[in-house]
Amino acid sequence: MAKKSHSHHDRPHRHHYDAEMLSVEEARQRILSYFDVLSVEHVPLVEALGQVLAEDMVASFNIPPMANSAMDGYAVLAADTNGASKATPVELPVTGVVAAGALPDHELAPGTAVRIMTGAPVPPGADSVVPFEDTDELERQKSSDSPSSIGIHLEAQPLDNIREAGEDVELGETVLTKGQSLRPGEIGVIASLGRSTVPVVRRPVVAIVSTGDELLEPGEAHQPGKIYNSNAFSIAAMVSRCGGVPKIMGIARDTVESLEAALEEAMNSDLVVTSAGVSKGDYDVVKDVLSSRGEIALWSVRMRPAKPLAFGVLEDEDGSKVPHLGLPGNPVSAMVAFEQFGRSALRLMMGKPETAKPTVDAVMDDPIMNHDGRRVYARVQVYKDEQGGYRARSTGNQSSGVLSSMALANGLAICPDDIGMIDVGETARVELLDWADDIF
Repeated sequence: MAKKSHSHHDRPHRHHYDAEMLSVEEARQRILSYFDVLSVEHVPLVEALGQVLAEDMVASFNIPPMANSAMDGYAVLAADTNGASKATPVELPVTGVVAAGALPDHELAPGTAVRIMTGAPVPPGADSVVPFEDTDELERQKSSDSPSSIGIHLEAQPLDNIREAGEDVELGETVLTKGQSLRPGEIGVIASLGRSTVPVVRRPVVAIVSTGDELLEPGEAHQPGKIYNSNAFSIAAMVSRCGGVPKIMGIARDTVESLEAALEEAMNSDLVVTSAGVSKGDYDVVKDVLSSRGEIALWSVRMRPAKPLAFGVLEDEDGSKVPHLGLPGNPVSAMVAFEQFGRSALRLMMGKPETAKPTVDAVMDDPIMNHDGRRVYARVQVYKDEQGGYRARSTGNQSSGVLSSMALANGLAICPDDIGMIDVGETARVELLDWADDIF
């Protein structure tokens, strides 16, 4: 049955903000004010992907260090090939061979050629390389492994097929600058400078504590009335994806002693993330323990899912402090809250700029209902229609406890705080969780 289309006149009215709730942006800025860029470490180059460079990379030599051949062929003096063609080849005596990694053992004399491999240094006196395919190399190889002369079928120009010294990087050049994120290209450039280690902002260590008497660890036998601790693993995966180092600390039971012990073990980190125990109806033991260990704020954020959020600073007996992010217990709420707040905190600690997730505008196949004036993050699958436009379909039940709907989603479609509904056929801004090949 076709879905009813709502006009702007009969759709739900715009909502008024609840002054007690923080906007997503307000909550994010408060949280980020507690963080700073972490210290510098030197790591093996192969491990530095995604980290931020802590100092400029300056070349101590030219790359390439010498003029070298871009082709397998013959090094010649271009003027010696004047008038050469397949019909009227110019024959030059071959006086030697230069292999890749070797050095020329003599200067090229006018009127001669030197056989040369790709990447090999060009012998002094040569100003051009003629590729094998523009010579009679194949015919001569049939009669001799090392022909004493070669027929040139092409009139060469100076610098043909020659990579000049410093063409890629010049001595003294600042190749990469402090603050750049290291992608595969940057990793390769640093390797070309001869560096095996690189100074970078270290990765944040994130301790993850799950709370609740109802939790089982994956691998334990299933028990009636119990649920498996999925939050620790989804959050750990998100930490890894952001470039952090997750430490799953296990389950704290609903007692002061159990939670105190878990938090004590978690203090040796850059951020403590807990899940559950931050809603109004949750056990007071969680809030009491968090508050007793330092500064803690319990907020309502104008978003769905993930309205309840705790943030503060935990303090140890020796005075050491660690920021704490308290996520809701519902698995989708925990993931959406970490996506909006934890990701930004990790980026700041790693020295990366605060940037929004990539978004697309997509036409909705299903409506997004907003009944209480919060920004809705609806789980959707973005795809392209036959015309190449973006569309988004709901991944099913949007309850914050339905984790499978998050697994099916590659984006979060946003309905703003003050809009009652985005209807079928209308456009929503979608924050992308993934960059699948079938989207772009």
